[in-house]
Amino acid sequence: MASSSPPVTPDGRYFVVRGRLWRCADPRLSSETRARLVSELMAARRAVRAALAGKDEVALKAARAAVDVAKIGLGERGPVWWEDGAPDDNRRMVKNTAYADWFAGLPKETG
Repeated sequence: MASSSPPVTPDGRYFVVRGRLWRCADPRLSSETRARLVSELMAARRAVRAALAGKDEVALKAARAAVDVAKIGLGERGPVWWEDGAPDDNRRMVKNTAYADWFAGLPKETG
């Protein structure tokens, strides 16, 4: 049975899905800001789906841009939200990062 939520790195910067790191949202965001951006992201993803179904390239481009804006606002894309100079490992395979040993120590059914 799959885990209900993906593992999150000890520093809270990434979660792991199928062995790949994905940047978490900036934890410094207020709950109101986060909720608004998540709502915008979900609306943009619905617009992507509708544009794909309708084969509307103009709408698809606009919807994908809206997804990007929301993800940048959340801190999941764009400049990193941490300030210690650590590199951005977003979308990298965890086994090729400084998180490899941590990940190797997790139960096999996670991530």
